[in-house]
Amino acid sequence: MKKIILSIDGMTCSACSNGLEKYLNKQKGIISASVNLVMANATVEYDEKMLTQAQIEEFVKQAGFQSLGEFKEIKLESKNKTEKVKFIIFTVLAVLLLYISMGHMIGLPTLEIINPHTNSLNYAITLLLLTIPFLIYGFDILKNGYKNLIHLTPNMDTLVGIGVLSSFLYSLYVFYKIMQGSHEDTMNLYFESAAIVIYFIKLGRYIDGISKDKTKEAISQLVKITPEKAVIRKDGVEKEVTLDEIQKGDIVIAKPGEKIAVDGEIVSGKAHLDESFITGESKPVSKEVGNKVIAGSINYDGYLEYKAERIGRESTISEIVKLVVEASNTKAPIAKVADKVSGYFVPSVIGIAIITLVVYLLLGYEFSEALITFVTVLVVACPCSLGLATPLAIVVSEGLCAKNGILVKKSEILENAQKINTIVFDKTGTLTYGKLKIAEIINYTEKDRNEILQLVGSIESKGTHPIGKAFTDYLEENKISILNVDNFENVAGKGMIGEINHKKILVGNDKLLEQYKIKNDYQEEEKRLAQAGNSVIYVAIENEIVMLIGVNDLIRENAKEVITELQKNGIETIMLTGDHEETANKIANELGITKVIANVLPSEKANVVKQLKEEKHFVMMCGDGINDSPALANSDIGVSISGATDIAMDSSDVILTRNDLSLIMRLIYISKRTIRNIKQNLFWAFFYNCLMIPIAIGLLKPIKISINPMIASIAMVLSSLTVILNAARLGRIKFNKE
Repeated sequence: MKKIILSIDGMTCSACSNGLEKYLNKQKGIISASVNLVMANATVEYDEKMLTQAQIEEFVKQAGFQSLGEFKEIKLESKNKTEKVKFIIFTVLAVLLLYISMGHMIGLPTLEIINPHTNSLNYAITLLLLTIPFLIYGFDILKNGYKNLIHLTPNMDTLVGIGVLSSFLYSLYVFYKIMQGSHEDTMNLYFESAAIVIYFIKLGRYIDGISKDKTKEAISQLVKITPEKAVIRKDGVEKEVTLDEIQKGDIVIAKPGEKIAVDGEIVSGKAHLDESFITGESKPVSKEVGNKVIAGSINYDGYLEYKAERIGRESTISEIVKLVVEASNTKAPIAKVADKVSGYFVPSVIGIAIITLVVYLLLGYEFSEALITFVTVLVVACPCSLGLATPLAIVVSEGLCAKNGILVKKSEILENAQKINTIVFDKTGTLTYGKLKIAEIINYTEKDRNEILQLVGSIESKGTHPIGKAFTDYLEENKISILNVDNFENVAGKGMIGEINHKKILVGNDKLLEQYKIKNDYQEEEKRLAQAGNSVIYVAIENEIVMLIGVNDLIRENAKEVITELQKNGIETIMLTGDHEETANKIANELGITKVIANVLPSEKANVVKQLKEEKHFVMMCGDGINDSPALANSDIGVSISGATDIAMDSSDVILTRNDLSLIMRLIYISKRTIRNIKQNLFWAFFYNCLMIPIAIGLLKPIKISINPMIASIAMVLSSLTVILNAARLGRIKFNKE
């Protein structure tokens, strides 16, 4: 199974994206396909044994669109000078065409040579000559409309194409009659309707393109974080290269004031780096040999040489962009409803327009009036606003989340986050910093304590739990070497085992002692350490307890405020930890958490989450993304507080790249605003169509209210603008800086 994101050309409305999505999902070998109108791409999951990328691109072509190859970067549609000049020219032609065709109706001066009453043939020829350039200008609309109709996936272009060609062909027929001498038919020419409809559709797309670019800016700015070039050292010679030329293992140089080009590890030098764009840490971070660096970081004051490790699409920034793009390509349930409606909408409108034409003719109206009503219905009902309602809001919100250090992997999270009523927090590394320090040591032997701690630190260096860092830091600070460990084994939720110098060492909690049936006479000391807020570690050599260690942690700076805010909003908070009950209760009391579930294994955490869901709780699990992965996977929304370089391997739904719990409240707030915005967009889109279609049909003619195709096309543009401007408001959400 393989996943690919293709850039798609030729989509203009939701009916396009829906039609392509349906067509792809019907094809054998494609497991799932999701098409994004705003981002102009398609995410396709397929069986690589059955299909190739070329075959999938052929499916796209068969559906009436064009694949531009694999999605590599977010491209903003540059409105170049030529396009602007072209648009100005057609604006002048449109004004001229309207003046000639309608000026005489409102008493404006008219050249006698093209006066419709005295020189009808000249008048008709002039309108025809002015209309032909508009047909060329809108040829892409007519072509796409025809292709989508042939593939049984009619879209907005189909509606416009049918309307424009109907007006133009009928006007050609009238033009022929005028040439034959039937001058009384002059007022039945509708060349200007065909031309002006194309003009306003192009105007709408021009505005849409600019608006879509603005929705992508927050995401595209991530790409610009990395420099375009870097200096590498090869064979003792410094050489400037582009990022694409950097290979894994290359030694890259960063001088003061320069940006880090790729993710890597420092091999020489020391400096302070600004990583605020990804970690949210406003203060420069001191980095030296052995530390990791992230692409895009700014080197403030030192000379660094670092070995390239994660390049191109493997880099942290690339992973973030990929996650955000993939998230915007997934569809929230509310979006699927809108897609389903718009999928039926275009065929329904065509049906309504045909019925209107037939009814008008049966009621005795002239064919010209019946035709113009038919065209008006087609144009006024174009579902542009309906198609933009959800994807625009989702993309704006995705960019807003990314800007705030919240990486959302699926857009449905933006719909579901506002439903959360229970948040389960892991303790170590989530509610606390996870930067543990050895607080107390009880040595039950005559050996020097550093000798035993060397054994403990060597064992812990093999694991990933935050507690291990306390011991490795201790060894580093005291310049104690790490010993070779044989037969290492990680016992999930209990501890670690290994052999050093042929002696079996156990490091863990009381459950590890129980598993290996080691006699424990030190439970009172354990209880005292736990009540003081320590995580308690037993050390046993050859099944004999030799040391009891209390490791302490610091509560996150704003954790208490976040818990209080969540509870004020009616969200229940629960602490779920594998730590000792006394230790957990002490931390919980400080934070104001009333429900604590302690002494649980990683697998048991998942069962707790399942139980809460069965009790009708809508659960968010917040953990470190590694030990808590079973619980994160089983929650309704899994949130991990992760280091930037862990982004690629994280399995949660949401990643907080800044070590700041207040981002959870931001996510919930953005979710509420996004859903409200989408509902507003859908309301205005449906309201517009419900209001305008009856007017277009002519139901309000008895009270002197009616419209023509030109007014219909203007109304359609205005409806799209309403949705665009409403969605853009999401991007203006500001949060107070902590």
